[in-house]
Amino acid sequence: MRKSSFLVLFLVAFGLTAQAQDKDQVIENMIKEAKENSQLKKLAYEVTDLIGPRLVGTPQMQKAHDWAVDTYAEWGIEAENEQWGVWRGWERGVSHIDLIEPRVVSLEGMQLAWSPSTDGPVTGEVVIVPDLEDSVAFQNWLSNEVEGKFVMISMMQPSGRPEYNWKEFATEESFEKMKKDRQEAAEAWADRIEKTGYNARSLPAALEEAGAAGVVASYWSQGFGVQKIFSASTKNIPMVDIALEDYGMLYRMVENDAKPKLRINAESKELGEMPTFNTIATIKGSEKPEEYIILSAHFDSWDGGTGATDNATGTLVMMEAMRILKKMYPNPKRTIIAGHWGSEEQGLNGSRAFVEDHPEIIENIQAVFNQDNGTGRVVNISGQGFLHAYEFINRWLEPVPQDVRRHIETTFPGSPAGGGSDYASFLAVGAPGFSLSSLNWSYFNYTWHTNRDTYDKIVFDDVENNVILTAILTYMASEDDQSFKREKSILPVNPRSGRQMTWPNQRNATRRGMLD
Repeated sequence: MRKSSFLVLFLVAFGLTAQAQDKDQVIENMIKEAKENSQLKKLAYEVTDLIGPRLVGTPQMQKAHDWAVDTYAEWGIEAENEQWGVWRGWERGVSHIDLIEPRVVSLEGMQLAWSPSTDGPVTGEVVIVPDLEDSVAFQNWLSNEVEGKFVMISMMQPSGRPEYNWKEFATEESFEKMKKDRQEAAEAWADRIEKTGYNARSLPAALEEAGAAGVVASYWSQGFGVQKIFSASTKNIPMVDIALEDYGMLYRMVENDAKPKLRINAESKELGEMPTFNTIATIKGSEKPEEYIILSAHFDSWDGGTGATDNATGTLVMMEAMRILKKMYPNPKRTIIAGHWGSEEQGLNGSRAFVEDHPEIIENIQAVFNQDNGTGRVVNISGQGFLHAYEFINRWLEPVPQDVRRHIETTFPGSPAGGGSDYASFLAVGAPGFSLSSLNWSYFNYTWHTNRDTYDKIVFDDVENNVILTAILTYMASEDDQSFKREKSILPVNPRSGRQMTWPNQRNATRRGMLD
C-alpha cells in the first residue's frame, strides 16, 4: 500500500474515532446534567403549585405560557407565544357545597369547568331524576317537580371500593355478586336516562329550562376518593360534581324521603373572548436549519386537580430536555423545536393549528417525539406505520443507557394513531410523529382528568428517565446523516370490521372555542 493511501485511511479512521468519541462525550454530559443538576422539581412546583391547572381560556393558561417563555429565556433559548385562535374566557372561583338539612356538613365537591356562577349562595331541596314510564311522564315531572331544586343526574354507586380492592379481600362469591350489582345498576340507570328522552349531555339543559336551581353529578373514576372533572353543560345555573361518598349519602336521603337541602356557592367569572396560544421554543440548527426535530407535549389541562401527570410531566420532560440540549449541544445539526400545545383536551387544537399554519416545517420534520400519558417511564415506542421506522428508531435508541432502554418495547412498523395525543396531528399529514408511551401508574383511574392529578403523584425518577431518553433521541435524530424516510407501510386489516385500515385524515383545529 502506498504511504499516501495509508495516510488517507488513517485520517479517515482517526476522524471517525474522534467523531464517535465526541458523540459519546455529548451523551455522557447530557446524562450527567440530567442526574446531577435536574430542574424537574423546581419546574414542577412552579407550573403545578404556583400556576395551577391550565384550562384553555383561563388566566392560569396565559400565566403558564408566559412562564414558559420567561424560563426558556433564562436558559438562553428563544421562545414565543404563538396565537392560533380564541376561546371562551372563564376563571374558577370558590366552590362550597353544604348539606344544611337534615344535618349540617360541608360536602366534597366542586363546580365543573365553565359552570355559571351562583352569584352568592343558592339553597334548595335535592331530588333525583325519577324512573318514569316514558318521556311524556318525564315532561310532566319537569313541569311540576323541578323548579327551585337541585337535581341529581348520576347513578349511585353500589360501593365506593374499587374493583381491585374487592378482588383482594372479598370471597369469590361476594366479588362476583358486587360486579353483577354494579353492572345491573349501570344498565338500570342508562335505561332511566334514556326514558327521559334526553342523554347525559342534553339533560342538564332541559333541567335548566324547567327552572332547576342547579345540576348535581358524580363522575366516579373507580379509584378511592377520585372524581373525573370535566365541563358543565348549563348556561345559567351551576353544575357541580360531588364525590361518590357524599353523593351516595344524598341519594339515600332522597330515597328515604329525608328531603335533604343543599346550599351551593359556586363563584366563577366570565371573561369574554380570550386568545389561545402555543408556546414555541427553538434551538436553531447549524448545518440543516430547515430540517426539524419537534419535542411535543400539550400544556393545557382540565382543572379538577393541577394537571400534574396530564400533562405537566410531559411538559417538564420537553423543557428539561431542551435545557440540557442547549447546554451540552448548543449547535445542533438540525433545528430543535419544543411545542407546548394549547387546547389538546378539547381536540388536539393547538397542534392541529400548528400543522395547518406551518407547512414549511411539517414537510421537513425529521421526527416528532411526544409524551403525554402520565408520569411513568417510557415503555413503548411504535413505528406508527412508517416502513423504515425500524431503521431510524433503533439507530437513535442505540446509545440510550441500558437502565433506560431495557424498559422499552418497540413495535414496527406499527399503525398510525388517529387521535389520543398531539403526535396524531402530525401523523395525519404524513409527518413522522412518535409517542413516547409511559408506564401506567394507575393513570386512568387516579390522575387522568381527575381531582387528584397533583404534584404528589409525580414519580420524578421516571420523569428523569424520560428526559434522558428524549435528549438522546433528539441528539441522535439531529446528528443522523439521513433524513427520515416517510414511506408508509401497507396497513393491516382491522379485525373488528374486516376492512383494511387507512391512514388517518387531517382535521381542522377549532379556532373559536365555545364562542359560537
